Amino acid sequence: MIRKFLDQAYLSETEPSRRHFLKTGLSTCTLLALPMAATSVHAAIKKPLEKKLSFLNLHTGERTRATFWANGRYIPEGMRAINQVLRDHRTGDRYKIDPTLFDFLHLLQHKLRTHQEFHVISAYRSPATNAKLAAQSGGVAKNSLHTHGKAIDIRLPGRKLSDLRSAALSLQIGGVGYYPSSNFVHLDTGNYRFWGG
Repeated sequence: MIRKFLDQAYLSETEPSRRHFLKTGLSTCTLLALPMAATSVHAAIKKPLEKKLSFLNLHTGERTRATFWANGRYIPEGMRAINQVLRDHRTGDRYKIDPTLFDFLHLLQHKLRTHQEFHVISAYRSPATNAKLAAQSGGVAKNSLHTHGKAIDIRLPGRKLSDLRSAALSLQIGGVGYYPSSNFVHLDTGNYRFWGG
């Protein structure tokens, strides 16, 4: 394409004017720079060098800021630190949280242009805890994705809950539940769906 553009510029005039030469040169430079700019922007968005997340567990008061992905792989130490904070606060049971959930949260941070810590209402729930909660409330699924380490209930201080929900929905990754009366958004790595009002 650039070759054709240059050939046409040279054929259009036997002796190009200075103005034509400058316009042709500027256009050529722009055409050459666009693919490099697009590639570097795409690479910066698609392949960050590190992925970090910060959490505050509202029930235990524990905090963590951990790198869970770097140099093209998940970092076990970072994931363990996050799993510790996201454990079932009622029983102390820990579970290996689905890494896709971490990626979802990282993309959500990127979408919202923040590195602020997520406030965690609920993450992993043991089957015993989930059964107890399901018996108390019709809003708790008996086979909740929380029991599989695939769900989290969060809020982000200083951000409207509706903005958090909208950003999560725009990613079209997993489940997004909106609970404004309880002041949290549910995210999970199941099929893309949404609920709440």
